[in-house]
Amino acid sequence: MAERFISERNLKFMLYEVFDVEALTRYPYYQEHDREIFDLVLTTALRMGKDLLQPALQEMDKNPPQFVDGQVKVHPMVRPFMKQCGEGGWIGAGAPFELGGQQFPLMISAAFRFILAAANYSASVYPLLTSGAAHLITSFGTREMIRTYVPKMFAGEWQGTMALTEPQAGSSLSDITTLAVPTDQGYYRMHGQKIFISAGAHDGVENVIHLLLARIKGAPPGVKGISLFVVPNKRMQEGGGLIPNDVNVSGVYHKLGYRGSPITQLSLGERDDCRGYLVGEPHRGLSYMFQMMNEARIDVGLGAAAIASAAYYAALEYARDRIQGRRLSAKDPTTPPVPIIAHPDVKRMLLFQRAVVEGSLSLILQCAQYADRMRVTDGEEKEDLHLLLDLLTPAAKTYPSEMGILSVSQGLQCLGGYGYCDEFPLEQFYRDARIHPIHEGTTGIQGLDLLGRKVIMQEGRALVLFCKEMEKTIRSGEEFAVLDPYAQRLKQALEKLKTITSHLVRLGEQKGAECFLADATLYLELFGIIAVAWQWLVQAVSVQRAFKEDLSDGERNFYQGKWYACRFFFHYELPKIEGLSRRLLESNGLTVEMKEAFFGD
Repeated sequence: MAERFISERNLKFMLYEVFDVEALTRYPYYQEHDREIFDLVLTTALRMGKDLLQPALQEMDKNPPQFVDGQVKVHPMVRPFMKQCGEGGWIGAGAPFELGGQQFPLMISAAFRFILAAANYSASVYPLLTSGAAHLITSFGTREMIRTYVPKMFAGEWQGTMALTEPQAGSSLSDITTLAVPTDQGYYRMHGQKIFISAGAHDGVENVIHLLLARIKGAPPGVKGISLFVVPNKRMQEGGGLIPNDVNVSGVYHKLGYRGSPITQLSLGERDDCRGYLVGEPHRGLSYMFQMMNEARIDVGLGAAAIASAAYYAALEYARDRIQGRRLSAKDPTTPPVPIIAHPDVKRMLLFQRAVVEGSLSLILQCAQYADRMRVTDGEEKEDLHLLLDLLTPAAKTYPSEMGILSVSQGLQCLGGYGYCDEFPLEQFYRDARIHPIHEGTTGIQGLDLLGRKVIMQEGRALVLFCKEMEKTIRSGEEFAVLDPYAQRLKQALEKLKTITSHLVRLGEQKGAECFLADATLYLELFGIIAVAWQWLVQAVSVQRAFKEDLSDGERNFYQGKWYACRFFFHYELPKIEGLSRRLLESNGLTVEMKEAFFGD
């Protein structure tokens, strides 16, 4: 097991030099914090990762949760880990002080979660899910709901989940059928099935609280009839204490990877005694749930980048230690073999991994910065930040998810046959990473969301704002002679994005939604590459500024590594948009016209 799984130096570069998280402390909401506190957060996360999470990584994979006598039993470290997260205030880190939170910037919380996810992704999801569910309750629930559930969730004593998916509906939430029947007792009787519920039941906590989508009896069809409910596995009874709430585990799924957290199927109301409590107004549940879904989507991207980071450092350590072969220029077979990191193709694979990991992390922290600024601004500026965050969410979820798999694959390739064996963690990272393009909205759904909703909302205002952000970075790059060629490449890529977007919108007007959205996933891929190229130029500007300072050899090496990774992305990855552009500018509707019968017997 590699000792390193993230770069603390890179996190500090991102937080302090690129995104200037310290500037937020000028605002009253964040003024209780400073760099010393932020550094302590990183130190704490690294300690938890190294001492508690990483040692259990492979054990949690080899001994996944068991469903025994109706109970889901998880690894014994889950309970002390949740307790530590609760005692340290990490589950409610971003919440206001009056709700028991820490009022940390999301950028700092994201860095904390990145470290934990890189150490052990399966373990990291337990507090993460709880944080998102609690935030949903504090945002839209009643005071009584907040008092009942949030303190226990923030303390790590109760788990939180999001319960959306149903067997017959899958990702099509408009087709969910879980029923909520009103009573005159202040609750609803719930009936239905939910599947793929992460941490839906387990013995690592005292109770599990589901934020669950259902239809109130008589609700209109489609998404306009969906409401949001709190449905605990155990409910409070009069006089105190918990009793079962008729939420039954039907089974636990056996998975390719990500095995340390149970994914459950739940049956609600088998004895007609499952009680749900309405959150907010009836029939507005999906709009409320989008808060947790969007947060979860960015966190999925964060988790994907974290696993890819762990794989990168495992591959880097191996490449430095493994002696094999000679330099391509060596003619004498008796010369000593060299570490494989000396071979250009191994360096190419390592550079690819670093470019993906650090480019992805930068995009995610950019989103976190927008969210942090939204909290302390208002009016048009706040609305603009919200639009930018909405637009970038599909890319922040998908680029790290899809490219993270390729990045981990290249790490495995560095190890050769050893990478394919479970003696090293790369094969587990490869399996763990594969979930990310699927959960919290598949890549296809993210493409439809980006092109079909986000790009065209408010007559394209979000895309206009995004272009302005990129143009601002391009101008900063043009100030440095060494960066100007890369600024020009990004400018050309941005023009391609504008041209393709206009073409697709016109195509939709002429040929309808199917042709417009048929290649939405390819559009998302193109958008993601350009967005990460933008982030590499953002980082490169900070790098060039640092080069003007008096640097130690170690610091200069760090910035040189950054500069090479930036150049790698622009020379190796950004050119991939050429093929995507060519396809997206065609209008033949090939996949729309393809008939089922043509696929064969």
